[in-house]
Amino acid sequence: RYTLSSLKSSPHPRVRGASKFEPPLFHPNVYPSGTVCLSILEEDKDWRPAITIKQILLGIQELLNEPNIQDPAQAEAYTIYCQNRVEYEKRVRAQAKKFAPS
Repeated sequence: RYTLSSLKSSPHPRVRGASKFEPPLFHPNVYPSGTVCLSILEEDKDWRPAITIKQILLGIQELLNEPNIQDPAQAEAYTIYCQNRVEYEKRVRAQAKKFAPS
């Protein structure tokens, strides 16, 4: 079973947060720690205080379906995704099966 947490160091709406999967996903845009690499969550990229939770969740959903290979966060997942899509999908399915709810 996977959980997605939204982490903020401050309750103030102008302070950005982060989103993290537990356990970490095997995905080019998810750091080995489980933190999602998404431009709207990064201050030096596209983050702004007006971004909503809905926008973040939709962005994560889109990223999971279509990885951003221009901004990889996990070297192994990125390499396999780019070089052997069948092997990548096999690894993703195996991880999903391993953590599926019983």
